[in-house]
Amino acid sequence: MADTAISLETSPRTPAWPRALLLFGRVALGLIFLFAAYMKLHFEGEWHLRDYHFFFAMAIDSYKMLPISIVQIMARVLPWFELALGGLLIAGVGLRLIGSITSGLLLAFIGAMTRAKILGLEINCGCFGNNEKLGTATLIRDSSLLVLALAVTIGAFLVRKRRETPENG
Repeated sequence: MADTAISLETSPRTPAWPRALLLFGRVALGLIFLFAAYMKLHFEGEWHLRDYHFFFAMAIDSYKMLPISIVQIMARVLPWFELALGGLLIAGVGLRLIGSITSGLLLAFIGAMTRAKILGLEINCGCFGNNEKLGTATLIRDSSLLVLALAVTIGAFLVRKRRETPENG
């Protein structure tokens, strides 16, 4: 009787759809973050690379949560941070960490917006430029983005890269 070699995989093959969903989610979220940064840096038909932070600082300060020194730092840094997060999400670099940071950032945004809404502040949210009023639709939209960010983050932890193992001869 001839010996038959039976090849068994050590782990079942992961279906392709979780990876496809993760790819779609991270690219969509990344594009949204790139768009948000773009809207803060380019408005009224011009690039405002030198003075965008003045306009954005007014939106941040309208929340009445932070000292002006922190507002000024956030206004200068946040659009570039959103730009970096968007690029890293699209590239899929450090997805577990970047997804976690993105989720935390969105959670902080939603917390600030919810507080402003509860206090009855009639402000521009500053999410996608300077002319967007804070309202229920804004909270729903950003909450949806948080759900997407959490899904991407969880997906990044669940979907493991396929490891190639050398075949035993």
